[in-house]
Parts: sequence; C-alpha cells; structure tokens
Amino acid sequence: MSSNGDRPAPSPLSAESLERLKSTRNFGIVAHIDAGKTTTSERILFYTGRIHKIGEIDEGTTTLDWMAQERERGITITAATTTCFWRKFRLNLIDTPGHVDFTAEVERSLKVLDGCVVVFCAVGGVEPQSETVWRQADKYGVPRMAYVNKLDRTGANFFEVLKEIRERLGAKAVPLQIPWGLEDKLAGVIDLVRMQAIKFNLTDPSQEPERLEIPEELKQQAATYRHELLEAVAEYDDAIMEKYIHEQTPTEHELQAAIRKATIQAVHLTAEGDKKEALFVPVLCGASFRNVGVQPLLDAVCDYLPSPLDIPNPPAHELGKEQEIVLAPDEGGPFGGLAFKIARDPYVGKLFFVRVYSGTLRAGATVYNSTKQRKERISKLMRMHANKQELVEEIKAGDIAAAAGLKVTTTGDTLCDGEREFLFERIQFPEPVISMFIEPKSKVDQDKLANALGLLQDEDPTFRINYNQETGQTLMSGMGELHLEILVDRMRREFNVEPIVGKPQVAYKETILQAVEKIEGKHIKQTGGRGQYGHVVIKLEPGEPRSGVTFVNKIVGGRIPREFIPAVEAGILEASKTGPLRGYPVVDVTATLFDGSYHDVDSSEIAFKIAAIEAFKEGFMRGKPVLLEPIASVEVVTPEECMGQINGDLQSRRGRIESISNRGSTRAVRAFVPVGEMFGYATTIRSLSQGRAAYTMEPARYEQVPQQIAAKIMGSKQGG
Repeated sequence: MSSNGDRPAPSPLSAESLERLKSTRNFGIVAHIDAGKTTTSERILFYTGRIHKIGEIDEGTTTLDWMAQERERGITITAATTTCFWRKFRLNLIDTPGHVDFTAEVERSLKVLDGCVVVFCAVGGVEPQSETVWRQADKYGVPRMAYVNKLDRTGANFFEVLKEIRERLGAKAVPLQIPWGLEDKLAGVIDLVRMQAIKFNLTDPSQEPERLEIPEELKQQAATYRHELLEAVAEYDDAIMEKYIHEQTPTEHELQAAIRKATIQAVHLTAEGDKKEALFVPVLCGASFRNVGVQPLLDAVCDYLPSPLDIPNPPAHELGKEQEIVLAPDEGGPFGGLAFKIARDPYVGKLFFVRVYSGTLRAGATVYNSTKQRKERISKLMRMHANKQELVEEIKAGDIAAAAGLKVTTTGDTLCDGEREFLFERIQFPEPVISMFIEPKSKVDQDKLANALGLLQDEDPTFRINYNQETGQTLMSGMGELHLEILVDRMRREFNVEPIVGKPQVAYKETILQAVEKIEGKHIKQTGGRGQYGHVVIKLEPGEPRSGVTFVNKIVGGRIPREFIPAVEAGILEASKTGPLRGYPVVDVTATLFDGSYHDVDSSEIAFKIAAIEAFKEGFMRGKPVLLEPIASVEVVTPEECMGQINGDLQSRRGRIESISNRGSTRAVRAFVPVGEMFGYATTIRSLSQGRAAYTMEPARYEQVPQQIAAKIMGSKQGG
C-alpha cells in the first residue's frame, strides 16, 4: 500500500463501530459467464436462511436473477445486492454478471467492495472474462479468493485450473481444499486447514455436511498440499515461519490468522496494478449445483476476506485544497459515501445504491452532492434483497444500501454532509463499441421513447445516446449486440414503447495523426445593433490513447477575458461529439487555447463558442484525420479437427491469431479481430464446427482502420 504522505491521520473509531465493522463482509461473486456465480449465490442465500427454497437458473426461479430478461435467457444482466447472515457475520453480497456486454456492473461493484470470490469452472478453467474480472479486481486492489466450481462435471480437473490461475493470472494460488473424488464420484472436499474430510449429501441440501477422517488414499496428497499451504503463508507471518522452520505444527487459529493476513495483502498492491509480488489467493472447491462446498466457502468468506476495517477507505480530495483526506469508517464521523449504481423500480422510482465510507446516513436527511455541488434530500433508505426492499431508518459506515428521492445524482457522484466538501475518485467505464439507430414507431411514442432512453442512460454508464443533427436520427451505443438487444426489450416491457431499430453498426471514432499549429477561429457579425465577436487561436495535437478530448488553457495577459474561456472549452467539446471527417465522435486529441482577441461590447459566450467550433473543425481536417475501429479479443474453444477452418475464418475477418493452447481435449484459439467483422459470427461458428465450438468476445482497444477499409466506410457513408 502506498504511503499516506502528508495526509492527516484518521480519527479513532468508537467501540460500537469497531465491533459492528469487524463482523461485516462486503463481497462480490465474479466470474466468466456460466462458471456458476448465480447458482453459488443462490446456495449462499439458502444456507444463510435468506431463502427457504433453492431456485434454479434453468427453471427461471433464482432470487438474484429477478429480471424477466435474465430468467428467459438464463444469464445475469444486472448486479444484484442482498444482505444475509452467517455465524455472527453480516454479509453484504453482490452477484455480478459474467457476460462481457455487462462488464460495467462488475466495474462499479468492485469499486465499492472490500473483497470478492472469483468462481472458475473446473472444466473451462481460466476463461477470457475470468481474466477481465481479475484485472478489474487488480485495478481496485480487491483481496480475493478463488472457488473452483463444477467438480461434478465430466472433464473436471481441479489441479489443471489451479495451474492456470498461477500461470495465466500470475497469482500465488494456494489450495485450502482439494477435491474428494471428481465427476460422478464426487463426495466432498478435503479441508487442508483442519486436515479433515468434509462429506456432503448430494441429494438433500438441508443436511449438514459431515467432518470425517481423511480417506487413506488421499492422505499423502493432502499432506503434500498442506505442506505447500504452510510454506506459502509462512512468508507472510513470522510466527508460522518460526514453526515451519522448526517443523512444528501451528494451531488452527494461528493458521487461519496467517491465511487472513496473507489474503488481505492484496490491498498493498498499487491501484494501477503494478504488482510488486504475486498475489496470495486462497483456493477452495466444490460443486454448487450439487450443494457441495458452499458452507465451507461461507466460512472462508468470514475467516479470510477483509472487513471494512482491514482496508483503508479510498482517499478523498477536498475541494479547493490539494491535500487528500482519509475518512475513518466511523459511524460517528463526517458522512461520506459514493453513489455507485442507479436502478429503476416501478413503484419507488429511481434507486441510488450507496456505499457509506464514513458517518451515518439517515432517511429524511439532506446531503450535499459535492460532484454536482447541489443539496439533495434522502426520502427513503432501503436494504435490498435483489428487487425487494426493506425500509431502514439509517445506514452506517461500512454498509451498502439504496436511497430514494435524489434528483441530480448520477453514477459515481460523491455524497457528503456539506461541512467538508470532498470528492472520491469517479468510476471509469469502458467506451461503447456497437451502435444502432432508433426511432419511435409513431408520433405518440416520441416522448415515451425519449423518456425511456434518458432513464436507461441514467442507469447504465456504458449506454450512450447521440442525436445526429445532420440526419435527424438518434444513435444509441453500447457494449455489444446483446447489450442493446436487452435495452430495446426493456423499452418494450417496462416503458410500453415499440421502437424501430436499425442494424447494429460499429462505433467508429475519429482522431488525428499530426499536430496542427495556430488554427484561427473567428465569429464576427454586425447586424446594425450590438454585434457578435469571438476570436480564438488554438493548437490541436494527438493525445494519449483513451484520453478522449482534452482542453488546455494557456491564455496569458488577458487576451481573452476569463469569463469566455469556459465557452471556448464548451465549443471544442461540442464539436468533438460529431467529428468533421464522417460524423463519428473524436477521441485522443488535445486542444490548446493560446491566443485570441475580444471586443469590449460585441464579445459574448456564444460568439466564442462558435469561434472555437469553427477552429476545431478546420484544425482537425488539417491534422491527417483517420478513422479508428474497435478491436475485440476473441477466444474460440474448438475440437482440434475444426481448428483449421476456425483459424482460416478468423483470418478472413482480418483477425490476428495470438495463441493456440490445449484445453483438455479441445483447443483454445485467441485472436484480435475488428468488432465490425464479427457480426453474425455465432451462426458461422456453429456451421464450421457442427455446433461443437464456442466463443467469447470482449472489446480490447481501438486501432486505425486500414486505408482500403476506411475508403469503403466513407464511401458508404457518403452514399447513405
């Protein structure tokens, strides 16, 4: 963990806060699609007594997958929050989606969670989205445990998955359990901490698991992995190291404390993911669908994942001051919280999910949104159980709950009590890569559609709406075909709107390749009365990848009055929304304002805004403008006999094959392919492999469109 530098030390906690926080666990379940997250979460709710009948995904009866679209498709679309209790611990659980189209749900959940359980399929191992969520957890320094699920599946291989976690994710993955049998011979797990066998009743989930002596045939293997466990934790704990060197056996309590200490070391990695050492990750195993391994997993969450006391609150930046402040997680301290998610409830309206880092938030209270610099009133507070609410009077430091009644708050806003104004770092979301045109079916639907689009955009930061003034069309953009398909379906069901949508298109971007010096923009108009006068001189240059459009003000000596500078910036940002080349958004450009002039009477904000727009457009076209296209990271898992056809097809789609590896009896082909070449790939891959291959795809980056392809795109745009 980086040093606090000159930050003031946080205030001491009250005894009440200390005791409550010690027994709180804010954790999430994250994984690749179909690894078994929701099935595991459903068992957690059952064993903690939150529900009394286990729901199944195939039957559409799960608690946390409550949306109609989730139940019909058997996938998780939105992160669902619930609170349950195990032993003396309060567990605030978030079940997240596994499909890459809904990766924003994982991003904002990991931002506010203290720990997570990463679920891996015992057959599929480390899959593409497994790597994505792992990198997201690295970004936020989230301590984690691995849970190898589906040990009952044909082809399950716990030790191969363990090897993949170590090699592909670079983690120090240390088993706390090994399987007792596999596939149809699965009986339970071997607990390496207590050195006991845990046998589960595979048909009756209500039966308590039995703790038995380790079977003779597994004793040697258990001893080997127990030795590996002691060796790994000894690096983090001097007392265990002392006993390890002298071949003494630590007590169960000593070993658990050392595992916990090692697991929480994740927070000592830098937020940028610059890891100084391999991350210690406890590994557990089970088969959630067969009710194997879930109770020990719950014990491990309580024993090894951090409480809000174990990791520091994110630093806040006090407005108007350079010094960072660190808020202690004390319910008696100043209130500070982050609104990390917005959801729509048909009865309550907008629900704002808030992680409280300090102080106490009460129903009926007035809070200050320091991001928007506006006061807000909290009308209701609720603990959430999927889409059901339980009204509460207050939520305290370390808690996650939902608030209603806020008007201007959006995802990522900081809420405080207003006595000290500060900001937590905002959540960064990926850029959309797929777009489609949308319009109302009739004039009657026009207002309803606009309302639906606005509300859905409030909920989902990766869903963008752009109105093209030249064509009069509305363009909606998202993370993939499924993402937009779900949103259109929600418009029909939740908002009773029947929109007309176009075919999915690639969300191209525009940028420049060379700097352009001294671009003049003038807006001078004389109409007999008061005229308009705005004059700016700017410089455009390529910016860093993923930097968007950056405005820099270098005006000195009052060449342009200070009150007109925001208008210049607004003009540049407005011009960048519809690029001069072909109307796509501009990215990765830095615009520097360094000169200009004004008129005492005729200058106005609108004149300077128009001058800035003209200067930006002219400079952009002189800067070697190019189109950028989204590139996807694609992984295809295919039988070996189909690999030649699969590779040939990917290359015909301008794909670059990065690697081919063995995955059990199949091959995994990894490639980078332009998103625009992947439309309809699901049908093609079924045809090429007789339905035996599967693929996953996630946006990776933007690259320049090859010249001959760009010419076709621009030609079709002109023709349209």
